Amino acid sequence: MILFIVIAVIVIILLVLLVTYNSFVRLNNRVNEAFSTMDVYLKKRWDLIPNIVETVKGYAKHEKNTLLEVVQMRNNSYDTMSDDEKIKANEDLSKNIHQIMALAEDYPDLKTNENFKNLSNQLTKVEDDIANARKYYNGTVRIYNNKVEMFPSNLIAKIFGYRVKSMFEANEKERENVKVEL
Repeated sequence: MILFIVIAVIVIILLVLLVTYNSFVRLNNRVNEAFSTMDVYLKKRWDLIPNIVETVKGYAKHEKNTLLEVVQMRNNSYDTMSDDEKIKANEDLSKNIHQIMALAEDYPDLKTNENFKNLSNQLTKVEDDIANARKYYNGTVRIYNNKVEMFPSNLIAKIFGYRVKSMFEANEKERENVKVEL
């Protein structure tokens, strides 16, 4: 009789272990899928930036520092970056994009340039897509991180090497209040 109880306890423990492990695999795959979705839009923005920089260069020759920062950042190979490096690079890129778009306010001729307007519209669409993808990514990371950190699944996470993943957070520039002047 004791043998059957021991066997039943072992089977229950193995089933809990199996179910929890499979849920980690499923959640990890969702996080990877969410990052891949967001990564498509980040890459699209990454590729759009040189066109915007070239268009702005002709109008804002004395704004070289901002443009050089973007070009130097953009010279890194996106495909060889880790996920965390991609997140950091795109946070820095977001800050510089806002500066470039602010330059357009100082150059009325630039704002009326068809190429710049088209690129600006494309960038706006990509930024909206990135924002939506970030929400989805952060939601899946939150669910995954809860599973990694909560008892008893945290024990199984440690055994199989599952670690907390980083959220995609707004940078300081994005957190600032928008100033409206009339």
